[in-house]
Amino acid sequence: MTGSMGALALAALFLLATHFGLSSTPLRAALVRTFGERGFLAAYSALAALALAWLVLAWRDAPFVPLWGWSAWQWFLPIAVMPLALVLVVCGLSQPNPSAVGQGGMVDRGEAPHGILRITRNPVMWGIGLWAASHMVPNGDLAGMLFFGTLAVLALLGAVLIDAKKARRHGASWLAFAAETSNLPFAAVASGRQSLQRAVREIGWRRLGVAVLLYAVLLHGHGWLVGVPATPPL
Repeated sequence: MTGSMGALALAALFLLATHFGLSSTPLRAALVRTFGERGFLAAYSALAALALAWLVLAWRDAPFVPLWGWSAWQWFLPIAVMPLALVLVVCGLSQPNPSAVGQGGMVDRGEAPHGILRITRNPVMWGIGLWAASHMVPNGDLAGMLFFGTLAVLALLGAVLIDAKKARRHGASWLAFAAETSNLPFAAVASGRQSLQRAVREIGWRRLGVAVLLYAVLLHGHGWLVGVPATPPL
């Protein structure tokens, strides 16, 4: 392993350790008691931003170590997955979401799942996870696996840990909410606990339009934004 690849691995471990170590262990409660909720969130946000920036820079500097061959179909997997990922992120950020910081009170008030929460109760985490996991396939090299794999683990395992944290904090209220929803997208719909038609109606065309616009910008501006086109060369 070269020094650059070692730096990427270290950055990946640091991001996972700081995220899960500070947000999902008893250390969080101790820090909140010491610095207060706002102080903890401010410091944690700054540390998370620095950890993510380190990961991105280390990925850009890492050498290319191929793991599998290239095929045109691999490019189309993220193209197919990203519309759903963007809908999840846009809706998760633009409507009340009990899995978000400071919004767990809607569970205690007994508010019914609405909009994107009928599809998954962790929409932002799943949106990020689908983005990262789908990009692992066309990036068939070791650095790509470390970068996108780290972000996929961060999001998808994070969704599970958020559920566990909310269950501890809100008790029966969260269990009742979780019984009506699902972590896995569309699982509650498939089981008949939620209606996809109602979810789409409550999400509304405005949010769907924003997601489509973002998709178009990312699809056509991918080469300018990250230096690699979103579609395979002819």
